[in-house]
Amino acid sequence: MSPVQIWVLASTDAESVVSSFTPDSATDRVFDNADSFAMVFDRTWKLMEQNSSESESPEQKLEAVIQAMADHPFVISSPEMARQVATFRIRLLDLS
Repeated sequence: MSPVQIWVLASTDAESVVSSFTPDSATDRVFDNADSFAMVFDRTWKLMEQNSSESESPEQKLEAVIQAMADHPFVISSPEMARQVATFRIRLLDLS
């Protein structure tokens, strides 16, 4: 079975940001769990950080990232937990 790659397009103000998440490199699947979500969240946050304005609040950035990751299995199955994991990652990695 060949690897799967999923692309998500999100629009933030005048710019469009494409976030992609690929399966774990050791497997050919995307997982519905917090670890898989956290790995994609970190990558998507950094990508969107490059395209965001300095006037955006951390809450606005968080909403944009969650929106960009709307097709991730963990966001679909556990949206509130995904938001909690994202907030934790922002604090843990001092992303704000």
